[in-house]
Order: sequence, then structure tokens, then C-alpha cells
Amino acid sequence: MNKLKYCFASMLFLFGAVVFAQEVEEKKEREPGHTNQSRFKQLYEEFSTPNTYRSASGAPGPDYYQQQADYKMDIELDDKNAKIYGNETITYTNNSPDDLEFLWVQLDQNVREKDTKSALRNGNGVNFAYQASNFAQTYITESFDGGFNIESVKDASGKPLSYTVNQTMMRINIPQALKSGDQMSFSIKWWYNIPDHTVNRARSGYEYFPKDGNRAYVIAQFFPRMAVYNDVEGWQNHQFWGSGEFALPFGAYEVNITAPADHVVDATGVLQNRKEVFTKEMMKRYEQAKKSYDKPVLIVTQTEAEAKEGSFSEKKKTWKFKTEPGNLVRDFGFASSRKFIWDMQAVKLANRDVMAVSLYPKEGNPLWEEQSTKAVAQTLVTYSKHTFDYPYHKAISVHAKNQGMEYPMICWNYGRPNEDGTYSDRTKYGMISVIIHEVGHNFFPMIVNSDERQWGWMDEGLDTFMQYLAEQDFGKNYPDVIAPNAKYPSRRGEASKIVPYMSGDQSRISPIMSNPENVYQLGPNAYGKPATALNILRETVMGEELFDHAFKTYAQRWKFKHPTPEDFFRTMEDASAVDLDWYWRGWFYTTDYVDIGVKGVKKYYVSGDKTKQMKEYMAARNLTDADLPPLVYLVEEGSEDYNEGLKGKAPSEVAPTLKEFMMDNMTAEERAQVKEPKFFYEVTFNKPGGIPMPLIVEYKYADGTTESVTYPPEIWRKNDAEVKRVLSSEKELVGIVIDPKLETADIDTTNNSWPIKDEKSDFDQFKEKVKGK
Repeated sequence: MNKLKYCFASMLFLFGAVVFAQEVEEKKEREPGHTNQSRFKQLYEEFSTPNTYRSASGAPGPDYYQQQADYKMDIELDDKNAKIYGNETITYTNNSPDDLEFLWVQLDQNVREKDTKSALRNGNGVNFAYQASNFAQTYITESFDGGFNIESVKDASGKPLSYTVNQTMMRINIPQALKSGDQMSFSIKWWYNIPDHTVNRARSGYEYFPKDGNRAYVIAQFFPRMAVYNDVEGWQNHQFWGSGEFALPFGAYEVNITAPADHVVDATGVLQNRKEVFTKEMMKRYEQAKKSYDKPVLIVTQTEAEAKEGSFSEKKKTWKFKTEPGNLVRDFGFASSRKFIWDMQAVKLANRDVMAVSLYPKEGNPLWEEQSTKAVAQTLVTYSKHTFDYPYHKAISVHAKNQGMEYPMICWNYGRPNEDGTYSDRTKYGMISVIIHEVGHNFFPMIVNSDERQWGWMDEGLDTFMQYLAEQDFGKNYPDVIAPNAKYPSRRGEASKIVPYMSGDQSRISPIMSNPENVYQLGPNAYGKPATALNILRETVMGEELFDHAFKTYAQRWKFKHPTPEDFFRTMEDASAVDLDWYWRGWFYTTDYVDIGVKGVKKYYVSGDKTKQMKEYMAARNLTDADLPPLVYLVEEGSEDYNEGLKGKAPSEVAPTLKEFMMDNMTAEERAQVKEPKFFYEVTFNKPGGIPMPLIVEYKYADGTTESVTYPPEIWRKNDAEVKRVLSSEKELVGIVIDPKLETADIDTTNNSWPIKDEKSDFDQFKEKVKGK
């Protein structure tokens, strides 16, 4: 036998005891009574069982179905009294295999009833200080008299239908079950008082401008809306408490909105009577906007809007909107005011044009005229690149104080300059970012229609991740907006941005897979952490090519459908061939954090002399030198064997070379391929944190060179606490840094280096600063 092969065979023999011990421990895990707690265990227990509705691949199954709710509505906006009146007809199609005994309708405005239980759902105590406005609102001001006033519910023939209202849900008690495959129509007549949305951050309502006596309306959740019925939980009739958003079926809409004649109105859907409600000059400008791809065209100028602020027309005008055939929507929203400036710009997406639109009062300028439509256009381009081409004909950004809310084709966004027109970078970037985020919601969840009320992260987290990509594209494509050569200052998405949350008080942190109503910090939990998790997954774990293909596959599989978390998780693995169960488990199902460090480094030299450990091993087994082939030993620096072997000499003087053991039996070709390492190190990495991650290591050598190695996350699969790696090198190792580019959201970087850096705490730095004064 070749001596080299014999040597390796013998070393395998020596390691047999260790391997056997590992096998014993693994066998214990498989025996009854022992639960597999590995962080790399598959998520079979957490995931729903695949079926014919939702396949194991994450794609819709052959029997997937979804209901459809079509609406015809006549709406009137009473500007003088801040009321809204509606008469709607809903045609509901039962595509499920079930016969439905009753129907559930959402009355989300009831969360603002005078005696709403929503105000009682949280505990509170006395604060040490209050803002005067909040104190007055909480303890002095009478509650707002909101909520739906239902005047009638009737079937298609005009006969009254029995109904039961339970807080924000209304059950329609139909006289006979709606059979599978059948449809029925019924009508609801209603009205309610419109709230001031600047109070209690209402998602829709009006803002009052005392200087000119006008209101600007952003109206949503304004009509009784069908609840979702699906294969996952039947009726999604969870109450609307305020934080968990919406779950809605797709449908077609025809909506007539009657408003004061001097108002500008835009909404979900295609405007059907543009020539009736536009002036000739507006029509001319609109035609120009359809051909303008580089800058917005003003449809209504600031001068024209200001001229109408004192008109208060007694006449009315009806704006008619209708959704496009084949492009169903899940909701409807509109904005209306005589104060609105209006601009539009065409955006080229593949072989079609989409209009990027902005509505804003003069209080939004100059910032909105400069930046809003740019942000809309960039959002459509970036999101379409990573998902699917935006299918609707327009996307509207509406300026509203302190707002950030989304609906199909239309959204409300904050970002107001000072009264003199000046604004800070913080205001500018905040406005651009919220516009990107809210316009981006057209993709998640308006088209990829997840259940926001149950899984807030599926729209907010995915959208915040995509927002980060669009912000970075915005910075590249509009260098005049940001400082030269600067990176767009994204607030969320980068790994380091989520560290304060993940390292915080565990009693106030919930898993991402939590209902939005049940978490303390909804922003980091539903927006920041999932966005960061996806960004790390894309840039560090999977790589952009694999991630982008899988993410686009998910978006295209589930556009105009209702996905669940499992559908997303399974698709990402199905389309990439990357096992990510460990990642979903750590980041989404737990509150664990990332913390990986260098525990220690040991240095070795090569020896041909038997070590003390080897002698003990041979004695225990009655082995002689004749029983073993020539063996190579790595002797730890500073050990008893090390000191005995050197006898006052340098290691290089006494340490035999590998050639002395192996080269004499190698061919010339084999010798040419052998590099003789002069240094051997055993590096121990530990993982105080719960989440396994790729082990990204930068090795630094005495000659000034560095070497970067990324060990896959599976390195932690058999020992979740610590792992060892032997490093053989021709150069002397002088330093190690883990995660040098801060790619993994490691919450403690003080243990990321060897030798340990003497990093002073914030308190120590403060003391030194005080001493220096």
C-alpha cells in the first residue's frame, strides 16, 4: 500500500472513537423519547399539510379557488358637513366547493364608533408628561361619533335581508344557502361622519386647513366590504381592532363619486367620463402627459388650485370610475379636494405605458412637485423588474398630513415642507421613502393578495424589502436628489439597522409569525425584521441570482391570488434548490438573534515523535510501534509535548517536513501539486446567539494579505454551540475577523475578532471625555 494512503487510513482509525461518539448521540435523537431539537430540523410540524388547493412546491394546486365580489356604488361626498353617503350593490360569486349558510361583510369604520371596544383593548397608566393635544384628546374631548349607519340591506328583488352587526363585522343572514358555483346580489345603503384623519392617525378621512377653510379628503374603508372565504380558515372574519389591516377578495368595480363641482377627484379604476369633468385645457395637458416620459406635466397648476380655495361651489359633479376587464382589484379608494394640484407622467414598462400621478395641496410644495412623481415612477420600474409588470394603468400618490396608507392604484403619503417652503433632508427622504413604500403596496398585497389581518409581515415586510431595492435604484437614477456619490439613506433593510431591535428586551419582542395585534413593536416586527431577513437572504445566504429568480417565481405564481406564509417559504426553496427551513425557523418563528464569535486559536507544529496522548492511546490498547504505520502529529504550541520536543530550539529546527513522511512515495506529478504548509492553527468559533448563519471569516496574515472564507450555515448543524476548523497555511496567521462587512445582523461584535480588540464601552468613552474637559 502507498505510504500516503496508509497514513490517511491510520488517521481515520484514530478518529474512529470520536466519530462513534457522535453517532451514538445522533442515534439517541432518533430513539423514542428524544425530540429532535436541531435548528436544521425541517418545518413539517409548523407547516400546513400540502393538499390539492396548495401544493408542496408552494404553487396553487389544481383545486385552488377564490371567491369574487363585484361592486356597483353611488357615492356622495358632503363637504359642508363632512359626511359620506353610499348605496352599493354587491354581486358575490361562490367559487368554493362549500355551500355558504351566511355571508360576512366588514364594517371597518365601526372601529371609530363612539363606544368602540377598540379603545378599551389596551391597558394604560398615568404618564409623567403628556402633549397638551394628546391629553385633551384622551381625557377631555368627547369621543368622535363615527361608524356606519346602515339604512337598509336588501336582496336583488328589493326585499329586506336580515343582518347582525358584531363590532366591525356584519353577518348577512341569507334565506337559503348559497350553493357552490352560484352567485347572489344584494344591496346596502349607508352613511357615516367622516373623521379628521390627523386625529388618532386615522387611515382615512379629511385634513382641515383653517387658513382657507377647506378640507382635503383621502377616503378608504368607506364602504361595507366582503370578507374573504378560502380553503385556509373559511371566513376570515377577525375583528378590525386597528393594527391588523385587511383581507379582501378580488372583484370588479363601477363607482360613481359625486363631489362639489370645484373639487378634483381621482380614484381606483379608469376614469370613464374624463371629457365631462376635465376642462379643455386639462384635456390638452393630459394628452401631453401621456407622451412625457422624463418629467411630470401639470394637469392642474398651483395657481389654478389656489384660485379655487375660496370658491366653495354649490354645484355638484360626478366622476365615474371603472376597473379594467381582466385586472381585478381587491379594494377601492379615492381622494377629493378643491385644493389639489395635479401632475402626471408616463412610465414605460415593457411594451405598455403607465401613468405616474401625484395630487397635493400647495402646502406640499415645492417638495411634492419636485419629487413625488419621480418616486412613483421609480417604484413601478424597480418592483416590476423583481416581480411582474405593473398591470394597472396608473399609480397615484396623494399628499396627506402624517399619512402612509395604500389602496389599489392610489395611496396617501406624508412629507410636508416648512411654511416658507424649506425642508430638511430628513423630510425629503422620508417623503420619497413613504411614497415608494405605499405605491409598492400595489404589488404586495393589492395584487399578491396576502391576509394582512393575520400576517402583517407578508405585505409590510415584503414591501419594505422591495422598498430598499427601489430606494437604492432611486439614488442611482436621480443623483441630483442626493449628495454626489452618496448612497440613498435607507432607514430599513440593511443588516445593521435591525440589531437594536433584535438585541432588545426579549419580553417585548415577538416572532415575525405573530398577529399584528399581539406585538409590542409593530414597526420592527412586521416591517424592519422581515425586510432585513430577506435582504440578508438575498445578499449573503442565497446570492442575488438564486434569490431573485425564486422571489419573482413567488410573485408570478400568486399575483391576483391569496398566498399564505407557507406558500412563500415553499416557493423560495422550490425555485432555488436551497434548503431554507433553518432560516425561516430562526428568523420568522423565534425571537432568537445572531451572535457568532471567535472563542480561541491554537497554534501547532508538525512532529514525527509520538505525543503523550498517542502513547496513552497505544498503552490502553496494547499496541506497539509495529502495529502502526508512520504517523504525522500536530503538536499544540505550549503543550508538554511541544516543550519536550523543542528542548530550547525553534520549531523550524526540529519539526520534520511533510516531505519526510510522504514525498518519497509520490510521483513527480503528485509532488508538483503539494504545497507544504508551515503553520497549522485550530480555530474555535462559538455561537452565543440562537440563529445559525453563514460563518463569514477574514483571515489576516503577517505579510499583510487577507483571505476571506464563507463557511455555509450547515457548519452548525451538529454542534449549535461551537465548531472548530483547522487552518493550514504557508503564512503566519496574525488576525481573524468574523462578518467584517456586518452582513448578518450580529448583535455583539466585541467577540468577532482575534486577537480580542480592546473596545471601550460607551460609558468608558464618556468618562474619558469628561476627564479631558
